[in-house]
Amino acid sequence: MPAKIQPCLWFNMNAEEAANFYAATFADTRIDAIHHAPGDYPAGKKGNVLTIEMTIFGMPFLLLNGGPQFTFDEAISFQISTEDQEETDRYWNAVVGGGGQESACGWCKDRFGLSWQITPKRLMQLMATGGETARRAFTAMMDMRKIDIAALDRAVGDTAK
Repeated sequence: MPAKIQPCLWFNMNAEEAANFYAATFADTRIDAIHHAPGDYPAGKKGNVLTIEMTIFGMPFLLLNGGPQFTFDEAISFQISTEDQEETDRYWNAVVGGGGQESACGWCKDRFGLSWQITPKRLMQLMATGGETARRAFTAMMDMRKIDIAALDRAVGDTAK
């Protein structure tokens, strides 16, 4: 039974490629079902992959082969909370590699144009502290592409104690 609410991601006829990439890249991620079109539709033909039900980080998603009419933009992104620099690097490199692109402050896009925020828990802890610690962490983050936890800690210095 489908989830009561789930994101539906519109792809330009490469939803299956994206699903395979996400399943191979992210923990607790799997393809649950692939559905083929029962008839021709504006972007495809009968028998083409139409939708893919999948679970990404334990959350249900529907991927749709909708065609070229709509594309992703930064108004929607998915934030991945990472435990440490190793996990941050692993996800960043996977998303940016193979045709993705870096952006600022931990944001990046995969090769399908979907935006991700690779966000270490340490950054969120420092920001939640408030005051001078949060200000210094924020200022340091603003100059980063991929978040560097050690650089954040250096930037906040003794204020984080």
